[in-house]
Amino acid sequence: MVVAAAQGEGGAAPVSRWLITGAGGQLGSDLVAVLRAAGEDVVGFHHADLDITDVAAVDGVFREIRPDVVVNAAAYTAVDAAESDPETAFAVNATGAGTVAAAASRSGGLLVHVSTDYVFAGDATEPYDEDDPVAPRSVYGKSKAEGERLVLKAHPSAYVVRTAWVYGAVGSNFVKTMARLERERETVSVVDDQRGSPTWSRDLAGGIVDLVRREPSPGIYHCTNTGETTWFGFARAIFEELGAEPGRVHPTTTEAFPRPAPRPAYSVLGHRRWQEAGLAPMRHWRDALTQAFRECSDALRLGSES
Repeated sequence: MVVAAAQGEGGAAPVSRWLITGAGGQLGSDLVAVLRAAGEDVVGFHHADLDITDVAAVDGVFREIRPDVVVNAAAYTAVDAAESDPETAFAVNATGAGTVAAAASRSGGLLVHVSTDYVFAGDATEPYDEDDPVAPRSVYGKSKAEGERLVLKAHPSAYVVRTAWVYGAVGSNFVKTMARLERERETVSVVDDQRGSPTWSRDLAGGIVDLVRREPSPGIYHCTNTGETTWFGFARAIFEELGAEPGRVHPTTTEAFPRPAPRPAYSVLGHRRWQEAGLAPMRHWRDALTQAFRECSDALRLGSES
């Protein structure tokens, strides 16, 4: 459904009109909430209301809304399913992203396109810089890398914001999966040979809003909570937040849990351009997780994964 616009306090004119695609997802829903709380004029479209692969529909929305700022948070994120359905993954993550970018460029709106750590090979030993060459190994990663290219081609003044290991109150994610498994199993085995930076979608939403308000040079930026851990370390932290014994989480290897799509062994993103733009560093991932449980306890502990 379309999310109603929110006006500034006392009827004051909002700073900008924002259009959020993928507003029903983890990041999109938090973006709408953060912007609404700030008194911005925001309209969010869920996938059911706006299919970004439909050029006519996208153009119609832009003509109607006339946004000042667009955040494309719509994406095909079924990493394993993408291996057997590359057509859909590329239609949404590449062609669809390019369609949104072209519409934003024609309308004169500022654009933020959300991308992923999966555009990298995952074989690094230090955080990936924004300028490091992409080398995706999965269909999902390849579709997102192509999306970045098409977005910047259609809208050279756009921002591409890469993030990683996102969780939030809405939809399925690792935190909710671990909460369910904590209830159902005595012990849980989690891979300890993949490293990344868990990122709370609420913090990511705030970071994107800060980026737009500062409006630094266009291009690629990395936005994650700071610090790094493995999925095993993340799972133990989740158990701690649940009040469960973290020793019930046991380490294992990627090889022991084969998946259709290859996972990056190292997904830590560096924040050089973020810092150079004078943007505030994101809080540490462990602090963010604690805050997420304080604010979204029921959703994370008991929320549906669908």
